[in-house]
Amino acid sequence: MNEQLLADNIAKLLERVRLSAEKSQRCPDDILLLAVSKTRSSADIRAAHACGLDQFGESYLQEALIKIGELDDLGLVWHFIGPIQSNKTRAIASHFHWVHSVDRVKIARRLSEQRPGHLPPLQVCLQLNISGEPSKSGVAPEQLQEFAEGVAALPRLQLRGLMAIPAPSPDRAEQRQAFASVRQAFEQLRENMPQLDTLSMGMSADLEAAVAEGATILRPGTAIFGPRDR
Repeated sequence: MNEQLLADNIAKLLERVRLSAEKSQRCPDDILLLAVSKTRSSADIRAAHACGLDQFGESYLQEALIKIGELDDLGLVWHFIGPIQSNKTRAIASHFHWVHSVDRVKIARRLSEQRPGHLPPLQVCLQLNISGEPSKSGVAPEQLQEFAEGVAALPRLQLRGLMAIPAPSPDRAEQRQAFASVRQAFEQLRENMPQLDTLSMGMSADLEAAVAEGATILRPGTAIFGPRDR
């Protein structure tokens, strides 16, 4: 995409985050921008890095592995944010720094067992299905505590917090209500796990509501790269 347009998009996004943080009496520096780069080219990611971004989120493993190889010289931080199949865990454990979409004990155990010993622990978030949508991945809220304790005990993973993708809504109050439910679940977990520090929630259309409810990682894609080709 046009590099000037990309730079303008990123500048506008950073201003949205700054204004949202100030409105909620938060420090913008406490909120990480994770650029969702699935379906985007290596050239687009390289251009976004030139504009100051260094954290990128991918959902499609084979596509991601190509880009990770092509962009190895940049020292980027790669986050896997998509659904995880058992036959993909080895490659994810070997090539990514973060995984946001851990939703089953089997997957967590495989990621732990397959994380190479020369790498630091894999940083993970548990995906919470806060909206109860059958089509959405994620652990149910009532199972979260037991699941979190099991993941935290695995040796090659470092549990950081929660990720959620609430049902989309154009209504700001509904957006905040969904994110508030995620935050409350996070705060309950932290009563016994005070080391947890990450709330990965909020995308291009609802990041203001996510910031207001305590998001520490935002996952915008469209606001950075523009609409995806269908």
